[in-house]
Amino acid sequence: IGLLPDGGSTWFLPRLVGDQRARALAMLTPQIPADKAKEWGLIWDVVDDAALMPTAVEIARKLADGPTMALARIKGALAQSSANDLSAQLDVERDYQRELGRSDDFKEGVAAFLAKRKPDFEGK
Repeated sequence: IGLLPDGGSTWFLPRLVGDQRARALAMLTPQIPADKAKEWGLIWDVVDDAALMPTAVEIARKLADGPTMALARIKGALAQSSANDLSAQLDVERDYQRELGRSDDFKEGVAAFLAKRKPDFEGK
């Protein structure tokens, strides 16, 4: 459509797949087979067509039932990691752990672990 890839993809893509592959992907927009996308680190898993929807539903359910506050902080920490040195990233982790350690979800997770039951996280 006459625009460049945006949303940070011109920064992330070369770091993920290398400069030459990033150029080819951005300029030529080739279709990439799933096995190659996995090999390049663009995706983390490949499933058969028949397993696609059940697998997607299982993953969505697991995420929805998980500790959503912690999942959000994991996503944030990982997003920041490529711009940080180790010391700065440890600071990010410390700050997030401090916040999460005070959460109701953490208390519920520990209680469920000790009681050997499934936790009931509420995102608080």
